[in-house]
Amino acid sequence: MNRHELELDFAVAPLAERLAGLADDWAGEWTPGKSGGRLALPVVFGLRRGELAGNVELTALAAERSRLVWTIDKSELFVDRASVAILVLALLPTLGSLLWPFFPTLFALVPYSAVFGLLAWWLVVSRLRSQGPEEFLAALAKADAGESPAAVVR
Repeated sequence: MNRHELELDFAVAPLAERLAGLADDWAGEWTPGKSGGRLALPVVFGLRRGELAGNVELTALAAERSRLVWTIDKSELFVDRASVAILVLALLPTLGSLLWPFFPTLFALVPYSAVFGLLAWWLVVSRLRSQGPEEFLAALAKADAGESPAAVVR
C-alpha cells in the first residue's frame, strides 16, 4: 500500500470541499465518508497511465490545522502501446547505425536513424509527464497558497 500525507493550515470541512473540487478538476472521483472519503484519480507516469484509488482520512490537528492521509489500495496502470511502438520503430534503424563500422553496408541507415530518433523524441519523449498523488497533493497545497502558506507533503 502507498500512503501519502499532507498537513494544511485550515479546518477539515474546507479541506474536504477543496479536495472534492480539485478531484473534479483532475477528472477524478471523490466520495465523501465519515472521517474522510474515497478518492480515485487518473494518473500518468511517463509511458504508464491508469487510475489510483484509495481511502482518504481527514483529521483535525488544531482549530485551523488538519491532516490528510491518502492510503492507496487500488492501482490499475497500463503501458501506452502507441508510444512504445514509436520508440521501437525508432530503435531499429538506430541499432543498424551503431553496427555500421562492422558492417559498412549499414551506413545507409545512419540518416534514417537520425530522422527516426528525432521523430521519436518529438512524438514521445518530449511529451512525457508525471501526474500522480504527489502532484495532486502539491496542487491541493497550492490551491490555498494565500491562506495557508505552510504545507508539508510527505
